[in-house]
Amino acid sequence: MDKLDQLDDASAAAAFRRLVRLLRHREDAQNIDLMGLAGFCRNCLSDWVGEAAGLAKAEAREIVYGEPYDAWKARQPEATPEQLRRMDESMAKNEALEEALDEALDESFPASDPPSMTEPNR
Repeated sequence: MDKLDQLDDASAAAAFRRLVRLLRHREDAQNIDLMGLAGFCRNCLSDWVGEAAGLAKAEAREIVYGEPYDAWKARQPEATPEQLRRMDESMAKNEALEEALDEALDESFPASDPPSMTEPNR
């Protein structure tokens, strides 16, 4: 088992909240640059939050951005052709891993579900 899967939920949640607060503070780290370098951005994180929590897209984005997405987006400059090129290259790298990541996520959910979901007679 991967050590990540052994991390308790409280520690994972604390680390997640710290990451979100850092991303809120660092508006200079544009989403397009995050995508170009790491293959994910605040929108991706928002999508993951929404999927995991069953939230609407706007609600999940407000959790991650700390404000309505449109307000945050209005302050951001337009992406340059170079930023778009780097993002496309980075996303191509993600495609090779996407299926494996989805499978790993599916496998991790039962471990974090409440006992009533994984052990109905409890």
